Amino acid sequence: MILRITLAIIFCFLVLSCSKDKKIVYEPSAKVDAFAIYEEGLKAFELNDFFYASKKFSEAELNFENIDLAAKSAIMSSFSLYGINFYTEALENLNRYLKKYPADRNVIYAHYLIAIIYFEQISDEKKDLEPLIKADNKIDFFLKSYPNSEYAMDLRFKKDLIQNQLAAKELFVARFYVSTKKWVPAINRLKVIVKDYDKTIFIEEALHRLVEINYHLGLENEARKYANILGYNYNSSEWFEQSYKILNRDYEIKRGSDLAKSKNDKGFINKILEKIR
Repeated sequence: MILRITLAIIFCFLVLSCSKDKKIVYEPSAKVDAFAIYEEGLKAFELNDFFYASKKFSEAELNFENIDLAAKSAIMSSFSLYGINFYTEALENLNRYLKKYPADRNVIYAHYLIAIIYFEQISDEKKDLEPLIKADNKIDFFLKSYPNSEYAMDLRFKKDLIQNQLAAKELFVARFYVSTKKWVPAINRLKVIVKDYDKTIFIEEALHRLVEINYHLGLENEARKYANILGYNYNSSEWFEQSYKILNRDYEIKRGSDLAKSKNDKGFINKILEKIR
């Protein structure tokens, strides 16, 4: 009897010990609630706490089993990093997102955000052209890939700004060459503006400078060629007027004699009298 009781006690002890050991060793860890993590990130995002939001969105991405929700978390993390100007980290995250979720519905927005990040890193075009060129390339890629996107208009506007900055750089260098009488390099820079940046606000001055330099070098036909382009496209421009003066030395005399002739005309006098009356 005593032996049975002893064996029963030992058995109970072993069962309890096994159960205890089983709980410690084999019990699975509590399942992470990815939705709760995402919501936490969203609340931080709405409070402009983008750093914490990016961490929670990244954590949610790792725990979501649904690929669409994981992709959404990744794009939200990228935007959060962009929100605190962590451009390098945001670009790394976006490039990873594009490789991991190439079929996601937010891919177009990811490409748009990449272009925006490069655009916002443009500083002084006189010092460094690389950010300008990179931004221009990314915007070109987007506009060619998604020309009808809702983001296309914004990027077209930004491309115009970039084109003007690139043209300004070329004109800045051309003016420097003119000031040092290095005519050939100056002409080459101005021709770049005419060829690549003809839609910018600097095209008129570039054409005038080509008239000016070529005339100075005795290349009158070349000067007239650029004056004709300037006159055909921008005949009301002050730059065309200056180019006209260069190629027509009696320009002021012509204007004066024409005015004198018109003043002696009876029709002209009658018009003046009508206005006075």
